[in-house]
Amino acid sequence: MPSIIGWDIGGAHLKAARLEGGRIVDVVQIASPLWLGLAELGRAFAAAKAALGPADFNVATMTAELSDVFADRTIGVAAIAEIASRELVSQKLLFYAGNFGFVGADAVAEKIEAIASANWHASAALAARHCQEALFVDMGSTTTDIIPIHAGQIAARGYSDAERMAYGELVYAGVVRSLLMAGVRLVPFAGRWVPLMNEWFAHASDVYRILGELPEGADHMQTADGQPKTIEASLARLARQIGHDAKDVSASALTQLARFFAEAQLREITDGAHLVLSHGRLEAEAPVVGAGVGRFVVRKLADRLARPYVDFDEMIPALPEVRQKAGDCAPASAVALLAAALG
Repeated sequence: MPSIIGWDIGGAHLKAARLEGGRIVDVVQIASPLWLGLAELGRAFAAAKAALGPADFNVATMTAELSDVFADRTIGVAAIAEIASRELVSQKLLFYAGNFGFVGADAVAEKIEAIASANWHASAALAARHCQEALFVDMGSTTTDIIPIHAGQIAARGYSDAERMAYGELVYAGVVRSLLMAGVRLVPFAGRWVPLMNEWFAHASDVYRILGELPEGADHMQTADGQPKTIEASLARLARQIGHDAKDVSASALTQLARFFAEAQLREITDGAHLVLSHGRLEAEAPVVGAGVGRFVVRKLADRLARPYVDFDEMIPALPEVRQKAGDCAPASAVALLAAALG
């Protein structure tokens, strides 16, 4: 069986999963903030290839075309495909195109719309091979995908990001990069509802770090103020979001505020899930399948929905030491496994 590396090329991270002998044996995630320039992607590819080594075949999915470094998505898909073809040898590279399956580099121009931001489809397609009925939820650093699976098939109503947001199938809420000023307008603090400063002072990662819930190695981004990724520094950033210095308010009060932010984000995702479920296709006993680095939040979502929880990890043949990371980087793992199933 040939070795395969699955690639998930995002606008903030490059993720890759190496498949050998039918199981995932290594996974890497590298920051690649494309808003700083396309050179970031080249740097990330170099680091990933050094860590994973070469493979017989490479398969890729992407969301990086959404980066504002590109004038539009068509230009973005073409540019990302060109970079990937150069980095990974185009003769041994296939791109995931949703319902069309995998296509070669020479067919990318014909399948732009199917390739653009299709990484959610790959993960859901793999989950559908294991679950006849499920609500697949992948919460990552930036967004949450909420995909119904019915009769062993993806039952999403939307495909593009715009369509999926309208149907509740894509929620811009993640456990690392979400900006606190973007989620809510007023927060409870010191017995009053107070507005947030409309500035980039803190991320969701600060919230979950304060609460002790952020998984180790989940945060690959620079902090808003360039200060360390410690609880103390996160408390300072959270205080600044409501116009205070950390020294002027108690840590317990700021921790309570962090709980509110976490609750608000969970409510946003729960609203999306209820919208998806309102379409009426899934039975009440259909489980929530959780993927992504934010699976700890997805477990809470399953409780809110009164549904059993199944971890995407259980669907991935992987070495024990990389199983969790394979679930964190679900689309990269999924495209590798889907390609392997083609023989």
